Amino acid sequence: MGLWDKFRKLFKPVQSALDVSARFRLEKHAFTGTMSRFHVAYEISSGKRFGIKFLDAEKLEAFRSRFRTLQRPEEAEIGMRIDHAAVAKTYEFGKTTTGQEYILMEYIDGPGVNTLIREPTETFLARRLELLREMAAGLEAVHKASFIHRDVCPRNFICHHDMAFVKLIDFGLSLPNLPVFCQAGNRTGTPQYMAPEIIRRRATDQRVDIFAFGITAYRMLALEHPWGTTDVTAFAALSHDREIPKDILHYRPNLDQRLARAIHKCIEVKPSHRFENLKGFLSAIREVKREDA
Repeated sequence: MGLWDKFRKLFKPVQSALDVSARFRLEKHAFTGTMSRFHVAYEISSGKRFGIKFLDAEKLEAFRSRFRTLQRPEEAEIGMRIDHAAVAKTYEFGKTTTGQEYILMEYIDGPGVNTLIREPTETFLARRLELLREMAAGLEAVHKASFIHRDVCPRNFICHHDMAFVKLIDFGLSLPNLPVFCQAGNRTGTPQYMAPEIIRRRATDQRVDIFAFGITAYRMLALEHPWGTTDVTAFAALSHDREIPKDILHYRPNLDQRLARAIHKCIEVKPSHRFENLKGFLSAIREVKREDA
């Protein structure tokens, strides 16, 4: 029995089909993702609020086909293995009575970091440094569980409405941190946050997440992209090893230089020049008490 076969025995899908309308009251508004549709769901029996994700069968099958012979663990299986305060919890998964695959998860009542970058609130601006530490710790937990998130970007970090905490979401593109899953060629992810080794079809490892985290951190603190791009296509990533990113101090001249250096180290072109892990990033900014020196 292989590693992931043993893993699946621990996290089996719910065996009986979910009758959605009998168990939940769904808010009418849905959020549409790359391979899913997300609703806020109120459990009728308990009144508890959850998030429920309905997976797009056609798009999911296309992604699964890339790893058919490798037995990639499913999104929900990955989520259920990670237990950290800065990672949204996955509670169950299975199929509905209509045959659609679903994932039941923790609901965080608040905006994504992407929204806060576009429309920053005073509370967000005041809390950015601590939120950034939580985000790094959550991603480090994913790496400790031996996965690569593969889609680290502002929209996949959700803040509570009062900015008390932030949580990492969405393991739809995540892969085990094993050589067979890290071979050259897999270009999945969000282009504006792709590491050069992804776009150039080279072998990858967890440092692609560190690169994407660095861009996310830069955008949180500067409210700008380090390469100044507004392009959301794959062409956006081509500049990541062709052009030097603008120094974050250009936008934030008073930013603590230890924090500035740590962010730029995350977005180094060569993986060997980045932090080896997020613990390194957190260590580098341990003594930073506030954003501005």
